[in-house]
Amino acid sequence: MTTHGDPATRSGAPTVAARTGSSETDETPPGPTGDGLPAALTGLRAAIGAARFPLALPSAEPARHTGRALTDQLDDYLLPRLARLDAPLLVVVGGSTGAGKSTLVNSLVQARVSAAGVLRPTTRSPVLVCNPADAAWFRQGELLPGLTRTNEPSEDPGTLHLVTAPALAPGLAFLDAPDIDSVVDANRALAGQLLAAADLWLFVTTAARYADAVPWELLRAARSRGASIAMVLDRVPPEAADEIAAHLSEMLAAQELGAAPLFVLPETWVDGQGLLPDRVTAPLGGWFARLAADAEARAAVVRQTLDGALASLHPTVEALADAADEQVAAADALDDRVRAAYQGAHRTVAEGMKDGRLLRGEVLARWQEFVGTGEFFRTLEARIGRLRDRLVAAVTGRPATPATELRNAIESQLVTLLRGVAAEAAEHTYTAWKAHPAGAALLEPSLAHASADLPERAERLVRDWQRAVLELVREEGGDRRFVARTAAYAVNATGLAVMIAVFASTAFIPTGLEVATGAGTTVAAQAVLQAIFGDQAVRTLAAKARGDLLERVRTLLDEEAARYLARTDAARPGPEAAAGLRRAAARVEVARHRSGLADQAGPALPTPTPTPTPEDGIR
Repeated sequence: MTTHGDPATRSGAPTVAARTGSSETDETPPGPTGDGLPAALTGLRAAIGAARFPLALPSAEPARHTGRALTDQLDDYLLPRLARLDAPLLVVVGGSTGAGKSTLVNSLVQARVSAAGVLRPTTRSPVLVCNPADAAWFRQGELLPGLTRTNEPSEDPGTLHLVTAPALAPGLAFLDAPDIDSVVDANRALAGQLLAAADLWLFVTTAARYADAVPWELLRAARSRGASIAMVLDRVPPEAADEIAAHLSEMLAAQELGAAPLFVLPETWVDGQGLLPDRVTAPLGGWFARLAADAEARAAVVRQTLDGALASLHPTVEALADAADEQVAAADALDDRVRAAYQGAHRTVAEGMKDGRLLRGEVLARWQEFVGTGEFFRTLEARIGRLRDRLVAAVTGRPATPATELRNAIESQLVTLLRGVAAEAAEHTYTAWKAHPAGAALLEPSLAHASADLPERAERLVRDWQRAVLELVREEGGDRRFVARTAAYAVNATGLAVMIAVFASTAFIPTGLEVATGAGTTVAAQAVLQAIFGDQAVRTLAAKARGDLLERVRTLLDEEAARYLARTDAARPGPEAAAGLRRAAARVEVARHRSGLADQAGPALPTPTPTPTPEDGIR
């Protein structure tokens, strides 16, 4: 009993085997692709491997899945198939749970090579059956290299069980894939991977399940890749065969799959070995026998599927590049939110030096205590003399706490401002990131607050700035007679006046707010400093000191912002990822057109013979 047609058809098998390169000693004939296409595909694989999608965007997981699928297809099918266009035609048998795939494969090769049964999932690892003459090609592992070859059944989905069947003509192999809708995630993923490595899909469905959504999703994917497809409608009640077949044909036509050969298998009994009657499988077996015997037809099928897969790469990779662009855009958006918050904090500090808020409270009280009021301003010499007396007391050891207390008050006021703006910026950034899907995934609770050591760093910043102001006064007034006469205590006093002047909005042109809250504070500072340096020098000193402080504040806030920016930097994909993907896809497209595959592909599948009227029976 046979399912492969008459002996005359099968007698051509040795010639086919020789032409398909089934012997290990055969040399690979030159293909039409040249060196350009494999090199372009290798470059594309490298570009896909370099693309990362770490940020938690809606497009990220689909992109990662697409990247894995493309890499699998390149490794499993495109590169090895391009290397051996004459290798045996691989028919992957796929379908829904319980569709009878294993029973059909067993019946076509006339041997129980794949486990069939009522328990699901039945097929735990894929089974590949071929003629003994073709075993070497599949055993070498060039096709589906990620699957470990084994000669024994296995429950490990990472293995490929190789079986030889003399009843199967050379040049053709069947791969019984796991269920496409298996309850086991690994089985479903493997089924999709195997189908992408097929030269020809043999899609098996049943009269009860041919309209299920999952098979049609895969069929549409196959159509988009230009894959060669044949359909088997299994377990069809004889009385409804015409109606169901017509409906399925309409559905195939609606999905632009009307050219796919359709075989209708009726409900029937299986024999003691679990095989279908030969009369049921004869049309499908004869169809495959004719395909196996026609090397040109097989080559055309290979070229059609290969060119379809290559043509589908460009739009798929373009979508991958778009997802890579979204990753970069999301990282930039998160960075923008960080910078906006901390730039706002910097502006707040700058405004605090202009609007008089830093001249209030303790600073104002200590300044008034330091310089005095009223008669102090009657004459310039008197003002300077009294200031000098206070400073002499400071350097000779006599009690003169107002200067120290003023310096401490300035430090405390600035540190309080810095702590406040840093805390506010951290809170704003945390809230902004939490509202962004990519940002929320990067957050941790500590980021909602300023760094634990910020108070210490802020205090150090202010002290360093105060020392820098004194050095500035020393440099700017080094050749002035006043500084020479009054020595260090004049520098200290002048420095304190400069610090007070920094907090004035218009360099000693008091505003209403300053007059109201500062009680003439800036006017006092102006008088002291102008007496020493002159009006323009006063403005220059205040501007330099203010700029220095703001620059130090910027550095402090940048360090705080870096806690966030470091997270986006670690997650940010390379800036060239999307461009690299697009360049690689374009090179593949150019090489594809130059290869001539599309010109040599074409309709090659044999026309199915009419299915005989089945006898009643139930399987």
